[in-house]
Amino acid sequence: MPSVSVLRTTGTPLLALLLLVLVWNRELGPVLVTIVAFVLIGAVLVAVHHAEVVAHRVGEPFGSLILAVAVTIIEVGLILSITASGGPQTATLARDTVFAAVMITCNGIVGLSLLVGSVRHHVVEFQAAGSGGAFAAVITLATLCLVFPAFTTSSPGPTFATPQLVFAAVVSVVLYGVYVFVQTVRHRDYFLPVAPEGSDGNGAENCEEHLEPPSDRTAWTSLGLLLVSLVAVVGLAKAESPAIEDGVTAAGAPLAVVGVAIALLVLLPETLAAINAAARDRLQTSFNLAYGSALASIGLTIPAIAVASIWIDGPLLLGLSGVELVLLAVTAVVGSLTVGLGSAMVLGGVVHLVIFAAFLFVAVIP
Repeated sequence: MPSVSVLRTTGTPLLALLLLVLVWNRELGPVLVTIVAFVLIGAVLVAVHHAEVVAHRVGEPFGSLILAVAVTIIEVGLILSITASGGPQTATLARDTVFAAVMITCNGIVGLSLLVGSVRHHVVEFQAAGSGGAFAAVITLATLCLVFPAFTTSSPGPTFATPQLVFAAVVSVVLYGVYVFVQTVRHRDYFLPVAPEGSDGNGAENCEEHLEPPSDRTAWTSLGLLLVSLVAVVGLAKAESPAIEDGVTAAGAPLAVVGVAIALLVLLPETLAAINAAARDRLQTSFNLAYGSALASIGLTIPAIAVASIWIDGPLLLGLSGVELVLLAVTAVVGSLTVGLGSAMVLGGVVHLVIFAAFLFVAVIP
């Protein structure tokens, strides 16, 4: 007879997918909104479990890369579906969601990982070369795709002219492709967890968990259930989005909060996985998840939006506002100091979380 754990990890994704089918394109009342919220949380927790099973089977850095790409592909689908059906008021949704993803990953996930890891292990270590290169790529793409549109003059407003949008899309794909090649092939060792003090010194590979890796069948099953969970998470999040929009309107907050809420929901599995890795003194895995997710979010979203803009009516507003530009600049400076050291203590985590709290605050009260 299957254990309760097996039933939970297998049944929850299927239940979430079934619920998604039942509520799709339906107006949800208070009871259904509550049910969807609870199932959504359960699907997120199960997604983390299956992501860790897959990561344990394939090893780092491929495991964290799988989760980052899977989540971002579905995030792109969610942005496009809402933008296509939401009208002119969703012209900034792609910008708001991508910028929120950058702030969540580079400050929220990194800050929580540093805080949890340093509280538990006092001083945490990671690969400065790998993390520094990934963070530099994130800031470069964020600048090209989100800062430049606010200053270019070829088209009115914070928008790209068509050649500029094509250039940004091509550069995003190229830089993300180079990052994946470097992380998984050319310099894979720079993205492996640092060996803990007292190990035999044979390299970061010794940081892998001592448990036996799952079988191929178990790994493939978890991969399938992970994809089902992610589809259900994003789909149920979309079903909840009208309730979120109503709550935002009732609170008098700007519609940019919707993009923040979408990014928070979609990135929740990676956030929990990164915190779990930090608690096990595997901060490099946390950084792989954070920076890999940020790069995937920009590197996949901007090209997809560039292609979809052919069919989407109205302007595509990508340029950040003044306050957002300041937050991105502070993130670039503080993040550079963090990843350049190769080790961190609790203060670093708190600093990143303060920046993240400032981002959330000005998103609600601009």
